[in-house]
Amino acid sequence: MVVCVCNAIREKDVRAAARAGHSSPCSAYASLGRRPRCGQCVPFAREIIASEHATA
Repeated sequence: MVVCVCNAIREKDVRAAARAGHSSPCSAYASLGRRPRCGQCVPFAREIIASEHATA
């Protein structure tokens, strides 16, 4: 599933960044060489990161 249309970031990419220790969407996106643009994806990215940290 695509999380960020502006940057073509997929859910698996955000999950991998969260598992690598990134705790915010901005940090996770930066690890992928991108940054949030319109911001509509940030709440969903936060949920994904939180769920990865909850299961860790």
